[in-house]
Amino acid sequence: MTAGVLLTGCDTDQVSLATNAKANQPVPPKLLAAMTEKDMDLQSPILVRLFKQEAELEVWKQTRSGQFALLKTYPICRWSGDLGPKVREGDRQAPEGFYSINPSQMNPQSAYYLSFNTGYPNAFDKALGRTGSQLMVHGDCSSRGCYAMTDEQIAEIYSLGRESFFGGQKAFQLQAYPFKMTPVNMAKHRNNPNMPFWKMIKEGYDHFEVTRQEPKVDFCEKKYVFDAAKPADAKRDPVFDASAKCPAYVIPEDIARAVREKQAKDEAEYAKLVAKGTPVARMNTGIDGGMNKIFAAKIPEGSTGLSEGAEGTTLQMLAMAKAPGTIPGHVNPPKPNLDAAASAPAPQDEPLTASSAPATSTRVASAAPSEKSQEKSQGGFFSNLGRKMGLGTADTTATTPAPQATASVAPTTTTPPMAASRLKAAVTRFVPGHDKSKDAAKEAPKAIVAAKPAKQPDTRLAATRPALKPSVSDGAADSGQMAGAAPVVQSSSFDSRFGAVK
Repeated sequence: MTAGVLLTGCDTDQVSLATNAKANQPVPPKLLAAMTEKDMDLQSPILVRLFKQEAELEVWKQTRSGQFALLKTYPICRWSGDLGPKVREGDRQAPEGFYSINPSQMNPQSAYYLSFNTGYPNAFDKALGRTGSQLMVHGDCSSRGCYAMTDEQIAEIYSLGRESFFGGQKAFQLQAYPFKMTPVNMAKHRNNPNMPFWKMIKEGYDHFEVTRQEPKVDFCEKKYVFDAAKPADAKRDPVFDASAKCPAYVIPEDIARAVREKQAKDEAEYAKLVAKGTPVARMNTGIDGGMNKIFAAKIPEGSTGLSEGAEGTTLQMLAMAKAPGTIPGHVNPPKPNLDAAASAPAPQDEPLTASSAPATSTRVASAAPSEKSQEKSQGGFFSNLGRKMGLGTADTTATTPAPQATASVAPTTTTPPMAASRLKAAVTRFVPGHDKSKDAAKEAPKAIVAAKPAKQPDTRLAATRPALKPSVSDGAADSGQMAGAAPVVQSSSFDSRFGAVK
């Protein structure tokens, strides 16, 4: 029964505010020191930003000046789906947009160590008929539409959210983006059908960038509205309905002016990038989600997937760095789809046309992810070769991957030159650390030796893991062992503070 709960994905998390030792771990001393250095109070409000392409989660915290400053950036261990918003239940998409997290969404009894519910779908999502539920930020480095951290990371993030509630913050804002909304990223993805939606949420991104204040979020006419206020002659605040016509409202002039100036600068830089032929990012590669490079470097045949690789640094070089938390044995990193890669056009064949959608569009053009077959043909040459090399499509659930089948007879057919070169290029492009010098040796005739069965990954359930994890800020995650006994539960617990919240 426990195994069944673990394997069903993110939807198993249930809202609970029971007293829990994991959920009451203190904020690590290194983070407390960073707060002091940045003029922050332990219980001041927080704000969280997520970026899929960079595979990063940022925690911002309010300083004594009243503005937010970046406290810490956490690499994301795993996210699933593609760049773009979640559209329907079961599409494996991690949500994008603006969400509000209140104490009732914090889950100390998650099947994935600790978690909090993103709040998807919000009013905007519902107005568009989007479906899905229980989309979380949680531990265990396993994702089916969620943002997955290591257990040590989520314990730290959870403690920051908890303390902000103790300080009086009623809810903290979660901003989820496909990538950092810079001119270069907008230029790279200018032909993506999600661009109208991304331009809309970039408005909120820009509001936060210029004010360093949590933007007020409203919805009307099936679109986002940021920092709306009542007109000078109005007697009451405007009332918003995501599906109804927008009421009369204004944006404070100081904010509107700063946003206009930022957007004008961004658009000028964007135009230069398009004019000089900035390549368009490849879409629909058949890869499910992404993983931060620091985690990909720790896993055999690891890949960052749809996240960015190490810029100027190879995964082999990053393998020497310390991982921010324990990577579970059942982790399933994104892997290239050889069939899709072999049939895809070369990068230089891609059109470089700029087809940006009007910024004033109020309807979101969102492309549903293509359905990927879960079962591959057993007789195809590319599929068999991919399996021999340990590559193929990935299922990013918490399930344990089946052992790789070993081949005892080599194919007798001759690979067409074009197909062989495509496959070789796909492997070289997607597999980190691929050694080209070994290709000739692999092609030479050699005796066939029965391979030993692959070692089974650790299939222990979450319930068998230690109840508490060492703090990533205190550098105690090297061994993966418990760092002493469970911390003393503070008197300011969820049970005592928010027991009445349901």
